[in-house]
Amino acid sequence: MAELLRTKARKPQYCSLGPVAFLLIMIFLVFVGTGVLSPRMPMLGTRQEGAGMVYPQPKVLKPSRKDVLVLTPWLAPIVWEGTFNIDILNEQFRAQNVTIGLTVFAIKKYVVFLKLLLETAEEHFMVGHEVNYYVFTDRPAAVPRVALRGGRRPLVLEVPGAARWQDVSMRRLGMISSFCAQRFLHEVDFLVCTDVDMRFRDHVGVEILSPRVATLHPGFFRAARRAFTYERRPQSRAHIPRDQGDFYYSGAFFGGSVAEVQRLTAACHRAIEAAWHDESHLNRYLLDHKPTEVLSPEYMWDERLLGWPAVMEKLRCVAVPKDHREIRHR
Repeated sequence: MAELLRTKARKPQYCSLGPVAFLLIMIFLVFVGTGVLSPRMPMLGTRQEGAGMVYPQPKVLKPSRKDVLVLTPWLAPIVWEGTFNIDILNEQFRAQNVTIGLTVFAIKKYVVFLKLLLETAEEHFMVGHEVNYYVFTDRPAAVPRVALRGGRRPLVLEVPGAARWQDVSMRRLGMISSFCAQRFLHEVDFLVCTDVDMRFRDHVGVEILSPRVATLHPGFFRAARRAFTYERRPQSRAHIPRDQGDFYYSGAFFGGSVAEVQRLTAACHRAIEAAWHDESHLNRYLLDHKPTEVLSPEYMWDERLLGWPAVMEKLRCVAVPKDHREIRHR
């Protein structure tokens, strides 16, 4: 018994944590749990239990749209008006504090379209989220000043011009690929690449953010694959046989995570000129590497040429009327 008492007496004595140390530990755990100390990642977050938002319940037996395809055969969503709840998506993406980059090429006289694009982007593009506008141009002095919301900034990237508009079209993919490695990977989570001769006309938000995003071409979304203007020359790396192909995608609006955009643009720019230049190579790449999300033609439309069919409940991004010969050759 005495030996037992001596053993107990020799055991180290433990004291409780002081209130200051306990408070510091709790603060650290809260920061780690909410992701404040986590690195930037393009993933959706979740809200703390009990703090959920209220929204209409989705109905399993009531499809969001009955008039259009809303899911590809490889289970990628096709985004149309009525297929998403932007309030839910905004909550999820805000939880991760994502930053989106928008790339545009304003080469030679195409710089005249930049002001309208940026002004309408401020009204409709990724409202409530941080945005970097990456303007590639050979005329930096001609870039207009546009009033921007907080958390949004223009970044002018000077690049050389080109004699032909086709060269600009092909070279832009190589430039995007290079800048992905140099800075985009460190500055933004997602990239959206659009033509400069467009304007935003309605909401374009985080519903378009996914690792690899393509847009249905407005001129071919009703067509059979044999009518697609794919590259048909077998010697071209962009070649697609007439019995292959899913959709025809537009080269005027695509995007994804920075890493995926870098892979896409790197694969497409190291190639000979195809029938429809970068768009042909984009379609070849996306046949082999399926998009994780497909945007409906709402996100790339030409009302002057195509009107406004009933299936298009909204026109979100539309072409600006122009004289191609006047703009392209001067």
